[in-house]
Amino acid sequence: MFEHHKERLISRGEFARRQLKYLCFSLLMLAFSLSIGTEGYHIYGRLPFIDAFLNASMILTGMGPVDHLDTFGGKLFASLYALFSGVAFLTFIGVLFAPVYHRFLHKFHLDSMEEEDPD
Repeated sequence: MFEHHKERLISRGEFARRQLKYLCFSLLMLAFSLSIGTEGYHIYGRLPFIDAFLNASMILTGMGPVDHLDTFGGKLFASLYALFSGVAFLTFIGVLFAPVYHRFLHKFHLDSMEEEDPD
């Protein structure tokens, strides 16, 4: 997926294309997660769509719920969605920053190899 640590560092243009690809995939993950939450809060919590979207957004980012849920189904969904959201948001962030982290480590490794072997 990424270049081996002994290979050359990719150009900035190639890196920008890679980052854009990972950004698009991350946004798809985020949209999928928000749609699950919005639909669930709308169906099980009986909230209007805008309130369901607000609750899903707040839970997904770890801020906490906004509306009080009265139904058993709504409370059960909110509990399960909160567990899902913790993993989903961390995965979203990990995928988004994976190319940046890899480039940093790759550059750091290449720099350390140059210091060891001046040829």
